[in-house]
Amino acid sequence: MSAPRLRATPLPGIGVQYDLETREHRHLSVVAHRDGTRTVNVYRADDPDSCAQSLRLSSSEAGSLIDALKPSHHSPSLLYTTDLGLVAERIEVAATSRWNGRVLGDTRMRTETGASVVAVLRRAEAIPSPAPDFRLAGGDTLIVVGTREGVDAAAAILGRE
Repeated sequence: MSAPRLRATPLPGIGVQYDLETREHRHLSVVAHRDGTRTVNVYRADDPDSCAQSLRLSSSEAGSLIDALKPSHHSPSLLYTTDLGLVAERIEVAATSRWNGRVLGDTRMRTETGASVVAVLRRAEAIPSPAPDFRLAGGDTLIVVGTREGVDAAAAILGRE
């Protein structure tokens, strides 16, 4: 059986929508709102574009659901950011961004927001712990960890034109 395909769609000003088709050909989606809440949607079997059920979860409810779906007993050293009051978010560098071709340190992101870039996803490659002299490129996806406010501020820095 092939791995399910999870499609992510940025929703500007809202967050990111993740869509999944199950092996039974059911369409599910989760909207990860910027405020930490989540909306889980289940679509009708006879019309995969028609939402049959929608459930809004608070940040802590979403964290509990994550724990239930992926129990922490698999790795006792694994830290869940929600347990620590932190969030981790993917933030894309647009091809037209002023940061395209500039080094990460130029953003002053950690200094201004307290949020840290813990990895960069570039095409099929993951670059962990990028140094301040790491050169950003349009299409890069930065994995940013920090408080909700810090990550939002980091997204604003990356979106500045």
